[in-house]
Order: sequence, then structure tokens, then C-alpha cells
Amino acid sequence: MGKYRAVIGLEMHCELKSNSKVFSSARNSYNEIPNDNVRPVDMAFPGTLPVVNKKCVRDALMMSMVLNCEQPEYIYFDRKNYYYPDLPKGYQITQMASPVGVHGKIEIECDKKRIPVTIHDIHLEEDAASLDHYYDTSCIDYNRAGVPLLELVTEPCFSSAEEAVAFLEHMRSAYKYCGVSEADTKKGQIRCDVNVSIMDKEATEFGTRVEVKNINSFGNVYDAINYEIKRQSELKEQGRYDEVEQETRRFDEESGTTIRMRSKVDAIDYKYFVDPNIPKFKIEASWLEEIKKDIPMLALERKDKYMADYGLSDYDASVIVKEKEYADYFEKCIDLGIDAKKASNWLTTQILGEINHEEIGLSEFFLTPEYLKQIVDAIEAGTISSKQAKEIFYKAVEEKKEPKSFISSDMAQISNREELENIIVEILAKNAVQVEQYKNGKDNLFDYFVGQVMKETRGKANPVITKEILKQRLQ
Repeated sequence: MGKYRAVIGLEMHCELKSNSKVFSSARNSYNEIPNDNVRPVDMAFPGTLPVVNKKCVRDALMMSMVLNCEQPEYIYFDRKNYYYPDLPKGYQITQMASPVGVHGKIEIECDKKRIPVTIHDIHLEEDAASLDHYYDTSCIDYNRAGVPLLELVTEPCFSSAEEAVAFLEHMRSAYKYCGVSEADTKKGQIRCDVNVSIMDKEATEFGTRVEVKNINSFGNVYDAINYEIKRQSELKEQGRYDEVEQETRRFDEESGTTIRMRSKVDAIDYKYFVDPNIPKFKIEASWLEEIKKDIPMLALERKDKYMADYGLSDYDASVIVKEKEYADYFEKCIDLGIDAKKASNWLTTQILGEINHEEIGLSEFFLTPEYLKQIVDAIEAGTISSKQAKEIFYKAVEEKKEPKSFISSDMAQISNREELENIIVEILAKNAVQVEQYKNGKDNLFDYFVGQVMKETRGKANPVITKEILKQRLQ
């Protein structure tokens, strides 16, 4: 971008997990059958009144605390007035004057650096219906109308697409760790609006802000930001920056470009006012304390703990905390007495490799931490080798049986030095040519000798003792 600096702000929308919608008794669940999760309130039938879902308010307050925001004394809702086909009432119930959280600040990790992020506000609102567009008609699906939605608005504090996406990933993780949302972009549970402007590096005033609306994947967020930076920079270079106006655009996946939709309105045009049908209520300090106690240790905090307390590498700790179920599995292994590094190795290699292959979640995986301990204990007792352990792991997973049912006494490793010494002497005598080549500098033959010992003992030779004896004999 050269002499220009990008200024980026995000508006992240995340659907909350609850049995019913935020203001109606309709089911709040993903449903591919159109207009199945619908009640009269969602359709704005005359005489219907909204009733606030307490769980949704609780979850919204929890996320407000996660973001270190200030919580209001009273909860109440506003009407955001605008007409659109997917908004049957002609207004959206949202929070403008008294959001569940304001003035937050957190740290995220981007490119192995910690950067601060400032939060303008986080507020609870209802989602609109969705439009399905066909060749010559459009249909409205009201399943999504009234689904609880948390909108998180950052200050314009990001300077690159990488930072913006790192924040979105951080927040998706936080929503899932706290259990308030599945945060699945494939189901449309997370959507994002991006505000992008550019300015001269030495300037003090922001450039003209352009909004890119309803981006449905983090990859598209990345591409949309970079495209807008490039588009606005080129116009500025050509002396045509006055052509950049405050407008709403959309991202086109096929062309990788943003396309103008309409001029951007300011908040005043929505004519916000307090919703008279929803009484305001006071938030008790005791309720806030109760909510605060339920906030789990989040990903970044766990990562720091795993590296400091267990000596895990940055990479392994990052892999483990990526999903809460991975971190919970790892911590259960620690509680059972499995060595942290061994638990990490099994989890980040064999276990995650297997669940990715099977395309299942870790909660569906057969080999529990208790079963993994059977394998690790057998290795430590010298009953099985590392190679045998992997074979038992795959057998247990395939046949859905406890690992100990595959572990027998005749699998025990050979750790007797005298027995191994005799085997190694015989092998070296049979491979005199290779021994001579090794002594003449062909060091890679060492692994060949180890392999011959393993072949002779059918994988039962203790690898540590085997290597010690081989080194002594070959010298």
C-alpha cells in the first residue's frame, strides 16, 4: 500500500444458542425446511407482543464481560426503523441507547504478536428473515426472523486484513468456549460487516469510510478488505479519491471484488426510539457476579498456561486451544496423570489426524482420555513399544474396544541388555560390509542397523537401549 495506511473497523454478528428465539417462543435451531420455526410474533401479526428470553440476555452479558466492557444498570430495547422485505414489522428490535456492553478492550494474537483491540459496544438484537433468490422470483424464509443475534462493534483499530481476521477467529473461539453459540459460518451463524478507509500515513483524519455488508466467511473478509484497500489506494493515486463515497457495498465471491449497493445512511435516518412493548428491567449486581463465575478460561489464557506450566511449544499449544473440546480433552489427560507432553503428542498427531480423517468431532471419538491412559501406561511399564502403541491405538479405534484388550504379556519389550547385546552382535556380524561403510563416514546407516534389530525382534526391542548398544559396538 506504500504511503497509505488502512483503517478498519468490524461489525460482527453472531447467532446465540437457545431453545427459543429472543422475543418469541419459536424454536431457535438450524432448519432447512423454510418457515418451520415460526410463531405469530415473528410474522408481526397484529396484537402480538414480544417477550424477552432471559437466557439470551444472560449470554449477552457474559460476552460483554469477556470483552471487559461496562454493563448498564438497566436493560431495555430500541426500535430501529427501516423497511425491507425480510423485516415484517418494518423495524428491528435492537439496543442503541443502552447496549449490554460498551467501552471494552481485549488483546488478541496476530502473527505471534499480541495487539490491543478496542470495543465500541456489544448489543443484543433480533435477526431478520432470509431471502432466497431464484431465476425469476425471491422467497422469504422466516425461520431466521427473531433469532437472537449479538452484534459486536469495534473501534476502527485494525490496520490490515490479517489483524481483522485474527480478531474474528479470536471471538469465534470465545463464543464457543463460553457455550453461547455454535458460531458455525457454514450455517450462517456468523456474519460480518467491514468498514474500510485509507489515509496518508502522516495524516490525522480518517478517510471516507466504505462499508462492505454481510460477508459470510473469514476468507471473504480477508479478500474484501484487501480489495477495498487496493481500490481506494488506486483512486487516491489517480487523484480521484473524491469518487470514494460513504456507501454500502457487497463482496462478490466469483470476481473477488466489491460491488456498490447503495449510499450509506447514518444512525439518525433509522429514527431509533425505545420499544414501548418491552419494559426495562434493572440488572442486579448479584446476577452479574453469578454470570461472571461461569466464564471459563478462554483460549489465549489456556495457551499461556500450557506453555508456562507444561512446557508445550507455541505451535502445539495453539493447536490444542483452537477448539474447546481439544483443550478439555488435554486437561482431562493431565488430571488422569498422563505426562503433558505425551498427551500433547498423542492429541496433536494420532487423535486429531484420526478425527479429521473420520470427519467427526472429538466428543464423538471413541478413544477417551481414560482409554489413552491405558496405552500410555503400557508404554511406560515397558509392556509395549511405541510402534506397538500406535498399532493398538488404531485397532481400538477401528474395533471400538478398550486398548487393554489388545495388550498382552507376550508383547513386552525386550529391555534386557545382555539379550539385546547378543542380537546386535549377530546382526553386525551379518552386515560386515555396512559396518565398514558406516565407519568410513556413511552415518545414515545407523538407522538401517536399528531397523534390522527391530525386524529381528518383531518390534519388541527397547529403542533407547538398542541405540545405546549400537553406538558402543559401532565405535
